[in-house]
Amino acid sequence: MNCGFCLGFGCEVGAKSTSLSAMIPAAEATGRCEIRPNCYVHKIETDKTGRVTGAVYFDGKRATHMQKAKAVVVCANGAETPRLLLLSASSQFPNGLANASGLVGKYLMLNSAAMAFAVFDEPINDYKGFCVSRIIHDFYELDPAKTGFYGGGGLDARFDWTPIGFASGGLPPGTPRWGKEFKQALHHNFTRTLEIFCHGSSLPVETNGFSLDPEVKDAWGLAALRMTYRDHPNDLKMMEWMRDRAMEILDAAGARTKWASAVEEQQFAVHLLGTCRMGNDPKTSVINPDHRAHDVPNLFLCDGSSLVTSGRGQPTMTIQALAFRAADRITTLAKRGDLSG
Repeated sequence: MNCGFCLGFGCEVGAKSTSLSAMIPAAEATGRCEIRPNCYVHKIETDKTGRVTGAVYFDGKRATHMQKAKAVVVCANGAETPRLLLLSASSQFPNGLANASGLVGKYLMLNSAAMAFAVFDEPINDYKGFCVSRIIHDFYELDPAKTGFYGGGGLDARFDWTPIGFASGGLPPGTPRWGKEFKQALHHNFTRTLEIFCHGSSLPVETNGFSLDPEVKDAWGLAALRMTYRDHPNDLKMMEWMRDRAMEILDAAGARTKWASAVEEQQFAVHLLGTCRMGNDPKTSVINPDHRAHDVPNLFLCDGSSLVTSGRGQPTMTIQALAFRAADRITTLAKRGDLSG
């Protein structure tokens, strides 16, 4: 299609590989899947034996409902999954559901990142089509003896700006931000700008994570998420090295103007990994290799929270593969009547 607005938008023709386009319609077509939009699950209920009995949620009008279930699968990714478990604390689970290890919400990994930009003389129209048009994995595995840091990652060429986003953050330093010259720069640069996004591993650090804020509440009066995060010095060093390689590539490509963002502590991320880590030992992990909670046999967590390392690239396909695998395992347990342990 090459419509130019793939990232961050729905798809009128079903061409995207998102779950919204590729999976949910197929699930609904079976007649065994019901989507309840505008709902907010805020607690998972358990019985006296410690088994899950269902999910409590607000509907679009803020009325409260309880959906009973033989098993609950939480797929809210690395932020809202641990939040829901912590909100589901009870006398039986005082530190949060499935949190006997004390690790729910800890070991958050964001995937380290840096960006470099360039403007070319001729239009390259990189805003069209899918987000990442080229990717380089030459630096996926780096030698610490030569670089002074561990890890690695990739460089991908992309243009993930909407016009309004580009107007606020996609222009070179020193560009006028108002008036005729600003308008001319937007018109000229939008089709001629290329971004190289540097992505790499983030080391798992126990103190990085999500918790319930003791003071701030959400619109429903529930404890809001609080994120605590500090990039490991190794990750910052790696991103500075990757950013310099990106600048070299832009220079070799004949960029007319190039610049890069400063490598700083991350304040924003979309990869929220590791906060309910997978493992064999209940003392050092939250779920087992079947995505089953160690503490609650009919509770399953299936999203980026299960990852124990951040990987060196985009994690989506790994999460998708684990989801298919978890579905097979859960189906097997259900068929043999073993969902509740």
